[in-house]
Amino acid sequence: MDKNTITGFVLIAVVLIGFSWWNKPSEEDVKAQQEQVAKAKEAQKKAEADAKAKAKKQAEAKEAALRDTTALFHTALGGSASDVVLKNDKVELTLSTQGATVTKAVVKDYQSIDGKKDVTLFEGNDQHLTFMLDTKEANINTSDLFFTPSEQSDSSVTFTAVAGNGKQLVMRYMLGPDDMLHLSLRAEGMGDLFASGQDKLQVVWDEKCRQQEKGFTFENRYATLTYKEFDSGTDYLNETKEVIDEEMEEPLDWVAFKNQFFSAMMITKTRFATGAKLTSIPLAKGSGYLKQYRARLTTDFDPRGTEATELEFFYGPNDFRLLQAMEEQSTFGKDLEMERLVYLGWPLFRVINRWFTLYVFDWLTGLHIPMGVVLIIITLLLKAITYPLVKKSYMSSAKMRVLKPKLEEATKQYDKPEDQMQKQQAMMQLYSQYGVSPLSGCLPMLIQMPIWIAMFNFVPNAIQLRGQSFLWIDDLSTYDPIIEWGSNVPLIGDHLSLTCILFCVSNLLYSWMTMRQQRDQMVGSQASQMKMMQWMMFLMPVFFFFIFNDYSAGLNFYYFISLFMSAAIMWTLRKTTNDEKLLAILEANYKERKANPQKQSGLAARLEAMQKQQQEMQRMREEMRRRNRR
Repeated sequence: MDKNTITGFVLIAVVLIGFSWWNKPSEEDVKAQQEQVAKAKEAQKKAEADAKAKAKKQAEAKEAALRDTTALFHTALGGSASDVVLKNDKVELTLSTQGATVTKAVVKDYQSIDGKKDVTLFEGNDQHLTFMLDTKEANINTSDLFFTPSEQSDSSVTFTAVAGNGKQLVMRYMLGPDDMLHLSLRAEGMGDLFASGQDKLQVVWDEKCRQQEKGFTFENRYATLTYKEFDSGTDYLNETKEVIDEEMEEPLDWVAFKNQFFSAMMITKTRFATGAKLTSIPLAKGSGYLKQYRARLTTDFDPRGTEATELEFFYGPNDFRLLQAMEEQSTFGKDLEMERLVYLGWPLFRVINRWFTLYVFDWLTGLHIPMGVVLIIITLLLKAITYPLVKKSYMSSAKMRVLKPKLEEATKQYDKPEDQMQKQQAMMQLYSQYGVSPLSGCLPMLIQMPIWIAMFNFVPNAIQLRGQSFLWIDDLSTYDPIIEWGSNVPLIGDHLSLTCILFCVSNLLYSWMTMRQQRDQMVGSQASQMKMMQWMMFLMPVFFFFIFNDYSAGLNFYYFISLFMSAAIMWTLRKTTNDEKLLAILEANYKERKANPQKQSGLAARLEAMQKQQQEMQRMREEMRRRNRR
């Protein structure tokens, strides 16, 4: 180490030591910092003491409320819980005498993730529902009470909690022919226990939403706490973020705890009051659950018992037609829009799915053909409908391709960057003279894109695909792995989906054919200018792979078939198009328009006017330059 290096290190050390000394706090600063730390510690101790006191106070209040409740419902607070089962051909519901609420819901004839023939939405501690009433002397919580069942059958039961002296709380359940459960809750002889104006029933509803499908990530994307605003539309909490006690600004008609294909819904006859608080917390993969839901609601209650508080519950599949039919079973006479649990996309895409895809899907599924064939037939129908537009788009590109030599000749003098506008104008004018509209190739693609997006929303929400096999695919509603591994790989996950690979390969093929078609019609330096766009088009299939590897095999299969058919149509049109005949037709158009200028389109007239105006401006600039030289 030479002298200069040593000197440099010494100077650096001196600077660092000097800077540290300069920034060293004074004795007053140190004392102030110590005082702040002491105050912070004291504040923390006080906060901890306050928290303990608050918790103690809450516990004492709860004990006091329980004592008050004990005095009121002294016979209903003791006992042992037993189960009452209501069932029909569609659903089996288990209700506990403790709390008189549903503790287990089984939807029949839908295979579960573990291979059982029925799906259990929840049981045990997975879901908890309680009703709370505030009287003058007690806080009544139904989950603390043991009810006595009576008038029991497979479709109905009455639960009674006796408070003595003719006072009792009665909850009557009736199960409809499908998945709708009706509840009537009435307080009898208890009017003198409530303060004036105390006419609200508080509802607290919790559920740990079970994972019901193989693909956790994909299913979790469609698991949402959904609700309908009173006399308005539906909405849902963010499905990816943690939302705690989001307060509703409008009253609600219903709240639903939804996963991809099944839901538990609570509906009120009147309304859930403004200020309802809703919670949705995503849970970890591997836990067996998707989300933790909670709804804290308030609805109308008649303490005199003249009018019962009426609620309805739906436990069943997210089947669009079934949910529509549920409104007929409801006794509330509301436009519930329960079918909105099946998300069909934004308004434009929803219209396509609601009035086309659903009807075609219903018709094809009614024929009892394999679901994979249904997707193929839907693809064929959509291709047949859009074929005239696709052909028009291709012919527009073909016309530009055969005119390429003439375009290059007509625009060869506009090679400078500053001449690009003139070059475009010259090209557009030549297109107009030959009766070619370059914009006609864009419209079909714009029309097809909404169909693609509509199917993106429809297929993952079609419960009819659940558990349906086709070719090598075991279940069209989830991914179809050709290889799986235990650990999670970033961007890929823990598997490779074959239909996703096929979709990406067909996308690559279609992109290559599209790029070649565009390259054949590019003039001059356009091809080099489009290289970046071409690379982006080729990278899109790779990008799609990382997105769609977790998506359902049905959606990937539809996209694979759709792109493969698009590529086949493009190849067929290319092979059946005679460039010489097409050019002869364009030459005839050119001669006819040359002989009869009135036939020129408005666009051609505007282009010609723009070109004349530009030429006039160019002439004026040249004239100005000559004058300046003088």
